[in-house]
Amino acid sequence: MNSTQNANDADWVPSPVQDYIAHTTKGRSIRALARKRAVHPSTILRQVRNCEARRDDPLVDAALRALSETDAHLAQKVSPITPISPVAAMPSRTLSKARMEREAGHILRRLCEPGAVMAVARDMDSAVIVREDAEGETLRTAVVEAELAQAFALQNWISCADPGARIARYFVTSTGRAELRRLTARDENRAQGFADAAAGHADWIAPNGRQAASRFIATETPLMGLSRRRDKAGKPFLSRELVQAGERLREDFVVADAGPDVTEDWRAALSPEPRRSLSRGALAARKRVTDALDDLGPGLQDAVLRCCCLLEGLEVTERAMGWSSRSGKIVLRIALQRLLRHYDSANGKQSPMIG
Repeated sequence: MNSTQNANDADWVPSPVQDYIAHTTKGRSIRALARKRAVHPSTILRQVRNCEARRDDPLVDAALRALSETDAHLAQKVSPITPISPVAAMPSRTLSKARMEREAGHILRRLCEPGAVMAVARDMDSAVIVREDAEGETLRTAVVEAELAQAFALQNWISCADPGARIARYFVTSTGRAELRRLTARDENRAQGFADAAAGHADWIAPNGRQAASRFIATETPLMGLSRRRDKAGKPFLSRELVQAGERLREDFVVADAGPDVTEDWRAALSPEPRRSLSRGALAARKRVTDALDDLGPGLQDAVLRCCCLLEGLEVTERAMGWSSRSGKIVLRIALQRLLRHYDSANGKQSPMIG
């Protein structure tokens, strides 16, 4: 967020945070803020104290700093805090609620995977989400921009277990899991033609008007399931390198911010859009995805696009492509082998893991 923008200009900022910044950096009184919100002053005071208590969290503190005025005199009004890492101190760019929600589905889904954690190190300019694979090795599954990590912490979707550590570790909260269910339900309703008004409900209303059980929100990708399978010799059906190649393509696909109808015409969905401004990172990611899919060719490219990028189940992919039952996993393994060869030949053996 630039220096001319304040908390009230960002539609994603919770109202208690807006009031906290107005009180601490602009000198607005508790009573004035209470009158504006039509609540008792004790409510505003409690929210201000709660925001102040959360400043031990490096991402929360950084978000509050970025949302505050940059004037040195006003910054002195904010209570002193412990120096934070470069990623947390980075000023965030303009962030909209629409963009945050668009990114939240993928990031929260990754954080809901078993053993997943978001790591924020002092010498890193972004956060990374990592988890252990079936062989106990650390696998990087996503990279999160600093401004998004800060916003997620401010929304209480993630929490830090050890804020004073050199590498701060964040885990998804119950609030974050609830937000993932809401976003997933909204996307499902939109896909089925339901109005957005019903998208916030994770419970399915049966045709007879009775409420059915809550829908299960899957957080496991097809690669995760296949990575635990064993062949007749007892070896993993997918090697660690093949899973990493698929995760690497998925990461680029998310950064590429593809247009609609990817399965209809993925090349058009990944082409530069004249009416839409994309960052250099997104354009570079689109080229990497396009180069990889071109190298795979028809059939194999469909397998990785659907299973790795769009997270379709193998049975869904088999039906969509007209493949015989249980053949999808074989095609996917062949596609991942070809994808790994593409990465090795194009960029060298750059593992998506972190040390």
